[in-house]
Amino acid sequence: MATTTSAPEAILEAVGGPENIVNLTHCATRLRFELQDASVVDKATVEKIPGVMGAVPQAGDRYQIIIGGAVQGVYDEIMNLPAMKGGSKSGQSNADVKAAARAKARGKNAFVDAFFEYLSDSFRPLLPVLLGTSLIIAGEAVAEALGYIDTRAEIKPASLAFVDAMYRSVFYFLPIMVAYNASKKLRIDPWVGTAVMAALITPNFIYMSDTELTSGVTCTVNETLGTDLCTATVFGLPMQLNDYGGQVFTPLIMVAILAPLYKGLTRIISPNLQMVFVPFLSFVIMMPITAFILGPIGIWLGTALGSALAWLNNTAPIVFAIIIPLLYPFLVPLGLHWPLNALMLANIDSLGYDFIQGPMGAWNFACFGATAAVLAISIRDKDKEMRQTASGALAAGLFGGISEPSLYGIHLRFKRIYPRMLVGCAVGGLIVGLGGGVNARTFAFTSLLTIPVFSPMALYAIAIAAAFFTSFIILFISDYRTAEEKAEALAAAGGVVEASPEETAADLALEQAAKAAAAAPKTALVPGTVTELVSPVRGTVVPLAEVADPVFSGGAVGQGVGIEPSEQQIVVTAPAAGTVVVAPDSGHAYGINLDSGVELLIHVGLDTVEMEGKGFEVLVKQGDRVEAGQELVRVDRAAVEQAGHPLTTPVLITNTAAFSSVEPLAVGQVAPGDPLLRITA
Repeated sequence: MATTTSAPEAILEAVGGPENIVNLTHCATRLRFELQDASVVDKATVEKIPGVMGAVPQAGDRYQIIIGGAVQGVYDEIMNLPAMKGGSKSGQSNADVKAAARAKARGKNAFVDAFFEYLSDSFRPLLPVLLGTSLIIAGEAVAEALGYIDTRAEIKPASLAFVDAMYRSVFYFLPIMVAYNASKKLRIDPWVGTAVMAALITPNFIYMSDTELTSGVTCTVNETLGTDLCTATVFGLPMQLNDYGGQVFTPLIMVAILAPLYKGLTRIISPNLQMVFVPFLSFVIMMPITAFILGPIGIWLGTALGSALAWLNNTAPIVFAIIIPLLYPFLVPLGLHWPLNALMLANIDSLGYDFIQGPMGAWNFACFGATAAVLAISIRDKDKEMRQTASGALAAGLFGGISEPSLYGIHLRFKRIYPRMLVGCAVGGLIVGLGGGVNARTFAFTSLLTIPVFSPMALYAIAIAAAFFTSFIILFISDYRTAEEKAEALAAAGGVVEASPEETAADLALEQAAKAAAAAPKTALVPGTVTELVSPVRGTVVPLAEVADPVFSGGAVGQGVGIEPSEQQIVVTAPAAGTVVVAPDSGHAYGINLDSGVELLIHVGLDTVEMEGKGFEVLVKQGDRVEAGQELVRVDRAAVEQAGHPLTTPVLITNTAAFSSVEPLAVGQVAPGDPLLRITA
């Protein structure tokens, strides 16, 4: 990627420029692109951009770039770039999308992706208000625990009744809000969808269940639940009367059917008449269909799914409490957790409480514990970049209950985290199960601030603390990075890299060889002497600063150049006579003490140690004497490319400090034996 002056410019270039953007939106943590051609985006390049926490390719040429809490600012900067003024086909925030192009459904999972995107986009804009009301409920719970109020009193003080109204404003009218967002997602007038759903929670509809105010209504009492089930005869047909306040499945189903009807009406009705007759016909068709059919189906669906999970929770509570936190780490990154969130809301509406959020809290706090361990390690290792990422992610988690910054910014980038984090999930879930389960009286983000909404509160607090500290301790002791990742991070931070046993042995061999040859004259070390070193491999010279590995590009190992090999069968040779002091079985690196006094390292590819020698035919071993032009290793280019590793081969002078300068001689193509470096003592 070409050098740019800012992260927004780098992101714009990485996705193919404004001409490749069909639509750009954003949510709480991610930039959401719909592209002409997503195949041009290189995931690794995107993730190297400062401020980018991760990248998630989607089906249908959709692409997500995870930014975190700064997403609004980055989005605004991208939209204000001069290149975006006329090049992009669209650029609107999620709060104002009205003319985005249709998603191109390519790929076998496009329908599934679209389904879960419909669910997530219907709920996502509501997360701030849900979080805000959950804190109001948490405040009530604290006040009740201290004996100041009684939320279960038959007659409540006006002040408490008003506070109840404050949080009920969101939960009661939730179906209207969901209908609005779902309508926007399916690109129809959101107020039409809102009005259809609002018809079922008007006082007029609610009063239909009152037999003293409405005729033609029959009510029966469910002795088990202590509730009334009323049926009204409307237009000669039976209509089941339900309380739709707080329902989420009904608006989702209703809008999915309203959308094709609405679009069909706009095609057959004259544009001059659409303003009046499209909403009118949508109302007279969809309001009865929703009241007679879709509403009850939504109620039954939510009840059935909730009952199935309730059966598992009652039958095998320990199994249920462990399964939920173990599932969430895999559902959230894919956006597949929204159906469970919908079930939580349905449970609260039908049961008055939810039993899924308690075990889910174990997952969230295991996630936050892993992030805390990463933060502690980054402070210890003086890793400024990771410290900044982890501190922001941990704050968002502990106080906001938001896991995405931790997931995308850290956990999905380091493969060692998930197995250790899952242990914390299991421990927390086990405690919840052994304690008989934890219920929540509202939909709440599982953060420190919402602990009071869970019951039993003590059991929940113990479970999430166990999940947090289990993940924290395991990760802090074992580290979240592989040895290679740790070495890279420490080198980038200017710290001390702890060598592996293999590296230590090589260093000892290097030291012994240096001592054995100390008495021999070293011509390259004589002050004023200029030594030319030739290329060990055929390819293209790359400045060291452009090598995609901070350990090498920063000069920590020594000065030199990189070479991009050009042959299918890569042959690496000794540039001069000397002794091999480093030659691991993996075949990825060779240290040679040249007779002239120059100490040389040839590192074949980047991160190729992970290939464990596959594709490398090693032709020398540690301690061997080699001559100029002698082959050291043969490398199968296809094997390295298939493994996904760069072939860039750094050629470095590891005793650079012994010389006044090390300068590149070659530019462009080189062959074995061509001058490569000028070394001046």
